Formats: sequence, C-alpha cells, structure tokens
Amino acid sequence: MKTYIIRRLLFVIPILIGVSLTIFITSNLLPGDPVALMLGPHATREQVENLKKAWGMDKPLYLQYLLYIKSVILKGDFGLSLQTKRPVLWDLSDRFPASLELSTVAMILSLLIGIPLGIISAIKRNSLTDIFARSFSLIGVSMPIFWLGFMILLVFYLKLNLFSGGGRISLFISSPHKITGFFLLDSLLTGNWNAFKSSLNHIFLPAFTLSFTLLAIISRITRSSMLEVLGQDYIRTARSKGLSEKIVIRKHCLKNALLPIITVAGTLYGQLIGGLIVTEAVFNWPGDGRYLVDSILYLDYKPVMGFTIITSFAFVMINLVVDVLYAFIDPRVRYN
Repeated sequence: MKTYIIRRLLFVIPILIGVSLTIFITSNLLPGDPVALMLGPHATREQVENLKKAWGMDKPLYLQYLLYIKSVILKGDFGLSLQTKRPVLWDLSDRFPASLELSTVAMILSLLIGIPLGIISAIKRNSLTDIFARSFSLIGVSMPIFWLGFMILLVFYLKLNLFSGGGRISLFISSPHKITGFFLLDSLLTGNWNAFKSSLNHIFLPAFTLSFTLLAIISRITRSSMLEVLGQDYIRTARSKGLSEKIVIRKHCLKNALLPIITVAGTLYGQLIGGLIVTEAVFNWPGDGRYLVDSILYLDYKPVMGFTIITSFAFVMINLVVDVLYAFIDPRVRYN
C-alpha cells in the first residue's frame, strides 16, 4: 500500500505540469492586455511597458512559465492578482472555506437523496416508483446547471420568498467567530443560532442547485449496483434463511454495492468545481469560483493559474483517497 501511494503521488507532478502549461498557453493566446486594462484607458504605452517589465511580463513566454513554476514549487508563490493587488494564494485561501462548505453540503445532499432513491428504485424495479426515479435522474443529468439555478431563484426566492437569494449570511447578522471557516459549523460550535439559521437559509438554494445533477448520477449508479448485487446467489441464500428484507438490503446488499457508489461519489466531489463556478456566479456566493469568474473578466490570469493548479491537485488527491478506501471496504482489493 505504501509503495502504491508513493507511486501515485509521484504521478501528481507531471499531471500538474501538464495542466499548468495548458492553462498558461491558453491564457496568453487570448486577446487583450491585462496590464493596459488594469491601468485604464488613459495610461500611456510607456506606463504599460514599464509595469510589464517590473512584473516580468516582457520576457519570452517560455521563460515566464519557467519562472512561474519555479516560484510555485520553491516558494508556494502563485503571483499577484491584478484585480485585488494581493497575492493569489491569499485571495484563494480567504475564499476557499466558502467554496468547500458549499461543495460539501451539496455532496451530502446528493448522497442523502441519491442513495435512498437508487435503493428504492432497485427494490421496486419497473414499478411506478422506479419509472419516476429514472425519469428524475434523466432530467437531472440533462439539466443545465445555470438554467436550473435561475429557475430555483425565480421560484423559491422571488415568487415564494422561502430562501435567500445570494451571499453566505444576512447583512444584518454578524458572521460567526472563525474556527473552521464553515459558517454552519462555526455557528454551531459557538452557539450562534441566528448565524446558523441565516447561513442555512443562504446555502440551501445554491447547494441544492449544485447537488441536483450529482444526486441524479448517484441514484442511477446506486440502482445499477443494487440490481447487480440483488441477483447474486448469496442474496437468495440470505432470503432463504428467513432473514427480513431490511436486513438483507442493509447488511448483505448495500455493503457489497458500495464500491461503485464510492467511486462515483469521490469522482463527482472532485468534479464539483465545474458546477461550482457557475453556481457561485448565479447565487453571488463569495467563493473561489466567483473569484475565478471575476478574474477572467478582468483578464487576470494568475488567479486562474493558481486556482487550476490547486483544484487539479485536490482532484488527484480525492481520487487517491477513494482508491485507498477500496482496500478498507473490500478486503479482496490489494494494491501492488
């Protein structure tokens, strides 16, 4: 297991180099001059060129990339943001708890709804319940997340006024004392119930929007995995022994159907970043996704580079954790 983990960690290096190189080339091929945009329309060409020289942006592209990677590896320095005039790592760190909280709540909702829906669909195969669950999954997979976000805002915020439409907490309620950076958890730990209610009210709509596609996929995978396990001989043996259907499903079927579900859940958790960018923009959520959108509009590519490298690393590590979990869930799994 140790050898396997070390080998997987070594593969991270070429992956991150490939990702960073792709984003760097793409960013520099796009039209527009971020320095000229930052200085404004009244800046002279001399001022633009002087600032580019001060920031090393006058050097050849290959040299700019090598200097950037050297700075990232040796110093952990992802450069300065043209938009905020702060180190990119500081900006990403400040906004990361909001994004992670939203992603985590969305993943929890996906599992809490998707797994039971898939189990019920498998148990009641070809029934009206199964048809409804499969139709729901098909709609969830096909639904554009930005359109779903706007529709949810229209119905639950503008029309029914049941939930808040943007931000992490009400303007009239102080943020909870920072312990983890998760408003829900910090408000619980400090006993700030007003902040907890407000945070829960604000996070529900974006989290549900982000989870809608995920729970549809998890439901489909759970159904397929459960149907495969339900057809095994040991399930028929357990039923023939007189065990109740609940025990058969919970102890014999679900446990053996978990591996595909964990695989998909881990992968989806790493892929949440795609939907996170859109969701944060729609709901004005102050996370890394919203910061990335603002940076792109400002032609500020250093945050894009830093964001991509960090999220790629996180995605690879999540997949590694999922693979390692296999060995603990299924003793038959061995890594060389």
